[in-house]
Amino acid sequence: MSSLHFGVFEVYAPHVGGTFSWAHPLSDAADYLDPERWVRMARIMDRTGYDFLFFADGFGYPMQNGDISAASLSAAINFSGLDPSTLIPVLARETEGLGFVVTATTGMDHPLPLARRFSTLDHLTAGRIGWNVVTGASQNAVAELFGHPEMVPHDVRYAMADEYVSLARSYWEDSWEDGALLRDAEAGVYIDPARIHRTEVDGRYYRSRGYFGAPPSPQRTPVIFQAGTSAPGRALAAAHAEGVFVQGTTPAQTARAVADIRRLAAEAGRDPDEIRIMAGLTAIVADTQDEAERLWGEFSAMQTDEIVAALYAGNTGIDLLTLDPDLTLAQALEAGGAVGQMGTSNIERFLGGDGRPAPTVRQILDELRGRGTRGFRVVGDPDRVADEVERLAAETGLDGFLLEPVFGTRDVEGFGELVLSRLAERGRLAPAAGTTLRERIRERPGARLG
Repeated sequence: MSSLHFGVFEVYAPHVGGTFSWAHPLSDAADYLDPERWVRMARIMDRTGYDFLFFADGFGYPMQNGDISAASLSAAINFSGLDPSTLIPVLARETEGLGFVVTATTGMDHPLPLARRFSTLDHLTAGRIGWNVVTGASQNAVAELFGHPEMVPHDVRYAMADEYVSLARSYWEDSWEDGALLRDAEAGVYIDPARIHRTEVDGRYYRSRGYFGAPPSPQRTPVIFQAGTSAPGRALAAAHAEGVFVQGTTPAQTARAVADIRRLAAEAGRDPDEIRIMAGLTAIVADTQDEAERLWGEFSAMQTDEIVAALYAGNTGIDLLTLDPDLTLAQALEAGGAVGQMGTSNIERFLGGDGRPAPTVRQILDELRGRGTRGFRVVGDPDRVADEVERLAAETGLDGFLLEPVFGTRDVEGFGELVLSRLAERGRLAPAAGTTLRERIRERPGARLG
């Protein structure tokens, strides 16, 4: 049996997954501004066997009727939050082996400041940092915030991202040779000039001429993750990603996405088995099945159509509440609905095909209630949840899962103490192959790319 990897999907904000739960008495998510809350979570993760803490991030927010969604404001649905990269040094000092993956959007700036920031984080964490590459979310809001006249088209964003990542990797891998950092006090020579190389890039979207000043870190290039299951997203993942976060819809759909990413990676000359492909997992674990079902019922009762519609609008630009609930999404859009260059995978999944009928707008609202952008859902006692995790991995070909907490640290601790411990007993958790995140994910020694 192959090993499985586990992370926790979080945001430096009140909510995960675009659902409403911070007000539940079991949740500590409302305390996200307190660094001690994150220290507690990171220590639990480090102790119970998680591989990394994954932070989603972005600048946008859900928009409806041309302005920020009322539900987004009142319920804090994908609005309010801080920069997670600033939290990582605090958590790294409090943990020993836990990795940290931070989302950073391409196209917001030049690759140079991002490359230096991740080199710094890799030094500060002793090689435990990863970069989740995204091309953005809520692009209509982002365009307004940054003063852009219009949204950048979806496929153009991915072409820009490919060039962005390539230039960042050039800074990390090609600028400094091994041994360039001499620090020879007797000779008064800190850097060997012969081992420092000038960057000369004149791309379609990005240009750079000069020297990258950040000394090589333990991994040089952070472990590159990518989240996105559209065709351009899968192509970007196949070219660059070491970890891929795919949409966990149905096992069959997810299995097709996994197989396609591995096929594209092989076509790009990469070993497809080296890529770790993971999906989101909402797991409500309790001592008994009845207790777990009760907690899921309490969470579900907190969700509303307004919350679902706000999140979907933020992801796709489509306000479901303005559409005829009896029409399919395709019929409603043909009747005049607006579609931006956003969230294409979250539109395509509801258009039907492959023998599946297209759901109505009402059915989409019902399906997404309590789910938001969350992946697979498992509710039960520890043995049931562990069994379901293994079944999902077998049916999909996934290498692991990112836990998407409903009740914050309570869920992270419960899954770690009760489920990861069982999976470890079954031999499904890989022993650490080294001290860096890349070695942990690859399950073999070697902190560097290649």
